[in-house]
Parts: sequence; C-alpha cells; structure tokens
Amino acid sequence: MFKEFLFPLVRHFTPFNIFQYITFRSAYAAVTSLLIVFLLGPRIIGVLRRLKAGQEVRSDGPKTHLVKSGTPTMGGVMIIMAIVVSVLLWQDIRNMYTWIMLFATLGFGAVGFIDDGLKIFRKNSRGLSVRVKLMGQFTVATTIATLLFIYKTPYTTLLYVPMFKGPVFDLGLLWIPFAVLLQVGFSNAVNLTDGLDGLATGLVIMVGVAFAVLSYLSGRADFATYLQIPHLPGAGELTVLCLAYVGAAVGFLWYNTHPAEVMMGDTGSLALGGILGALSLLVKKEILLLVIGGVFVMEAVSVMLQVGYFKLTGKRVFLMAPLHHHFELKGWPEVKVVVRFWILGGLFVILSLSTLKIQ
Repeated sequence: MFKEFLFPLVRHFTPFNIFQYITFRSAYAAVTSLLIVFLLGPRIIGVLRRLKAGQEVRSDGPKTHLVKSGTPTMGGVMIIMAIVVSVLLWQDIRNMYTWIMLFATLGFGAVGFIDDGLKIFRKNSRGLSVRVKLMGQFTVATTIATLLFIYKTPYTTLLYVPMFKGPVFDLGLLWIPFAVLLQVGFSNAVNLTDGLDGLATGLVIMVGVAFAVLSYLSGRADFATYLQIPHLPGAGELTVLCLAYVGAAVGFLWYNTHPAEVMMGDTGSLALGGILGALSLLVKKEILLLVIGGVFVMEAVSVMLQVGYFKLTGKRVFLMAPLHHHFELKGWPEVKVVVRFWILGGLFVILSLSTLKIQ
C-alpha cells in the first residue's frame, strides 16, 4: 500500500523513491509485524485468559505437560493479524502473489481458528473432526492450486528437483492434486510439530528466512540466471511476505518461549504451515521445501510410521509420536529437545540453500 500511494509522489519528494526497493520494504515489513505482535501480545493474552481460552492437554501425553493445562491458546491470531497488516502496508498490492498468499494465510488460519474455538468451547483436546478439518484445508489448498493453474506461468506445472539444472518433468494437470497435497501436508506437519514451547515457532523463523532468500533470488533475473534457477517476475515481492512472516514469528517467540505464556494453537500452526506450502509452489521449490522444512517432515513421518506400524503389528516404533514426544519420554528436558530440533532445523536450511550452487 505504501508503494502504491507514496512511490508515485517521488516527483514531488525524491526520498519516496526508496519505496520501490524490495529490500527496504521487506526489512520494514519484518519490523512492522514484530512490533504489532509485541504491542498486541499482552492485550490478546489478557483477553484469552478472561475468555478462559486455555490449552487442553492430551490425557495420553507426557505427564510433564500437565502444567501447561490452562495456558492461553489461539495465540496464532496475533501472528495472522501481524502478517496481514504488514503485507498490506509494505507489499505491492497490484501483485497477484500478494492476494494469493493473503488468502492462504487467512484460509488456513480460519480452519485452525474454528478448530481451536471448538476445543475451548468443549473444554477438551478435540476440535473439528478429522474429516471436516481436512475438508477445510483441502478447500483452501484446491482454490490456491486452481488459481495458480489458471493464471500459470511457463514454469507453474514444471517440477524442479534440487541439484538438477532444469525441470525433471512437466506434471501438467496432475500438478493441481500435487499442489493441494503439498499444502495440506505441510500445514499439518507444522501443526504436529507445535507441541513444545517455542519448537514450531523457532523452526518457522528459519524456514521463513530461507524462503525470503529464495524469493528474492527468483525475482531477480541476474541472480536467477547466474544460479540457473527459474526467473519468476514478481516473485521478489514474496520477500516482503516472508520477512513479515519471520517478524511475526520472532515477536510471538517472545511470549511462546519456555515456559510459554501463550500457545499459537491450530490457528497459528495451520496458517504458518499453509503459507510455507503455498510459497514453495510460487517460487518453484516444492521438492526443496521437504529439505528446508526437514524437521517438520520428520515429525509428520514419525506419526505416519507410528500409526501404520501399530495397525499392522500392534506395536509402536516410537515411545510416542510426534517425534519430539519420543525424546521427552526418553528423559530429555523440554528445552533440550527444542534447542536440538532448532539446531537440526538450521542445518536443513543451510543444506537446502547450498543446493543452489550444487547443480
């Protein structure tokens, strides 16, 4: 919005020229979303406490989590608000990517908001049924995938694999179900990871920074040509959203670090995961997302292995799934699990960015 209204006035006031630069707007998008969470955080936490919007802990979870019962949840509301406001202020509102990503943020966030609301109303850990929850996620994801397919670029349906210079093959119409499954899968992967204070929040900060780099490089013809990655005109604007995403997550971590004052709930985790899935489609890093968000993938796979193996044999692979609970039950303190998973997440991000030159 600032670019739309202030940059045209450059002929009257030359300093407004700065609003054309993505780097400037991205930096201030991060600062804006960070400040919004800082300022709104205490008020929103206070409202959630008055509404008794407390976390309902799983009865079959680690006993150390019983102390978390009653901790305000739905803190993802402040993350979503910060991202939306920051993007509207600093990103180019004429760019189609802006509105697709805002739809992803609000769409996945709405599913999580309803789920959290039901948990609070019912005073237990059961919100929407799995079927209804998935229907909501699939609806949002299908809308995004269909829009991208209708307004596709020459690269939209091409599948790129890390360390290969060109696309591996063209998915054609099959790209739509692929894109839908990727978004829904990653939305749920972040949701599954959000089980310890600060765990998912810290990881999404790292992944958000990685996508800020990838978005900026993809939007620059010179850098894209040098790195032999697809040049996507307009994708550079996604850098603004990525850093607004990072700023909101950093602000939220202030309140979410151990011992957490507030939980993001499904409102935040489904939205943050859905954003990453949609971003990977827009910058053509669908497969690389699995490396960048490697910890999220590990958490999701641990649940699938646990459920599948138990149905087949009646036995468990892990002491408890998702994976972070397994290490808790092995005796690792919560903070140690979180920090070690953060370290692992950082390594995945470094590995993923290194593949830009290994091709």
